[in-house]
Amino acid sequence: MSSNLVTIPYKNNLLLSLLFKLYNKPWTILLHSGGDNNNQNCQYDIFVTDPVVKLVTYGKITKIQYNNNIVFSNHNPFLLVDNYLNKLKIKTNFSKEIPFHGGAVGIFGYDLIHSIKNIPIISKKDIHIPDMIIGIYNWAIITDHKNKINILVSHNNQNKILNNIKMLINSSYTKISTDFSVKSWQSNMTLSEYKKKFNCIKEYLYSGECYQVCLAQRFNTEYYGNEIIAFNKLLYYNQAPFSAFIKFNNCSIISLSPERFIKVSNKNITSSPIKGTIKRLNNTDDNIQINKLLNSTKDQAENIMIVDLIRSDISKLSIPGSVYVSSLLKLETYKSVHHIVSTINAKLMEQYNNFDLLNSCFPGGSITGTPKSRAMNIIEELEPNRRSLWCGCIGYISYCGNMDTNISIRTIIMHNNKIYCSVGSGIVLDSDMKSEFDEMLAKVDSIIPILSKK
Repeated sequence: MSSNLVTIPYKNNLLLSLLFKLYNKPWTILLHSGGDNNNQNCQYDIFVTDPVVKLVTYGKITKIQYNNNIVFSNHNPFLLVDNYLNKLKIKTNFSKEIPFHGGAVGIFGYDLIHSIKNIPIISKKDIHIPDMIIGIYNWAIITDHKNKINILVSHNNQNKILNNIKMLINSSYTKISTDFSVKSWQSNMTLSEYKKKFNCIKEYLYSGECYQVCLAQRFNTEYYGNEIIAFNKLLYYNQAPFSAFIKFNNCSIISLSPERFIKVSNKNITSSPIKGTIKRLNNTDDNIQINKLLNSTKDQAENIMIVDLIRSDISKLSIPGSVYVSSLLKLETYKSVHHIVSTINAKLMEQYNNFDLLNSCFPGGSITGTPKSRAMNIIEELEPNRRSLWCGCIGYISYCGNMDTNISIRTIIMHNNKIYCSVGSGIVLDSDMKSEFDEMLAKVDSIIPILSKK
């Protein structure tokens, strides 16, 4: 099988324009870096469609479509994706500066914990969509905003793919509805219900069962109109470096995530958990917010707890002595919020690969708490609805060994004309109930008001 790179004339929004033309085609995915030139993570966008292998997990069963065959498996979903990547036996000799050489792209949902970990099911599953949606793609278009080039990566039928892409680029837009509207939003818990759950977590904390628990609430509403219009609105407003649009058969996933879960390049591991969030204000008041966040002992403690958890998760598969924290309690600023972010680095042992690492570290500690297993059990006990795809991870695992994934926070699920939008906050011993509730509202402010605007 021949592999090729072709340069396509640079256009800043080329991949977004392709998405507008193919947004309704199942298995079309855009990983978008947000377009914020001041953010170092906003270099690459990746567009894929027409996967050669499709892996879809419901509960403990994964449906796999490959070579016109359909098989079902109850094996670990991460290792199944790894198995089918290896089956294709594609070796690439492209520069690893190009992050994605073809491979697996999609979403590993939070509810996979019930397939890979011994977490009992208590909460209600009311969004009937898959727990994992992963395609394996033999071609992709990558935009490199730093070097201002677009690149077509392909491993077969290059001329046919290139001609189809050129035709698509030069084609006029099919007339699509630009309407998008929502009804009033509902939460799955009232403030008084949240207070009860908050106090229950405080009891667990005081008894020493856990040190931090990320408790979430979920908003939902009915919507009318075009999902791609919603994505475009949210992308422009948030400019988040780990954004994504995923079109599946019966749902669309929109992510505006600012948080990297795990990146691997040349066996070098990077994870950048976010813990500590405050709403942005105007002018001098915003500096007060920054100082308040950076001087919050509660947020510092929360962040450091998760850094220790992730260090522990990563170290199990890393070369001894290679794990270190390259950045601790750093301020990152986005359009509507400030965050505290830390970065952990390590070197993956030669005998392990990206899927071993994902399987070991999943889900991200920043959206569970610590100890992770006990925190997940408490989440299952207290949150009224299953998290579904929210707080899993979205990203790619390339044939060349590169990987990059987000924590799918600020991520909405669109299914049967309903939108589901969840937000959470980490609760520790000195957390204040009202402050935690307000933090969740600050996070959702980057989504709900934007979608509600006429």
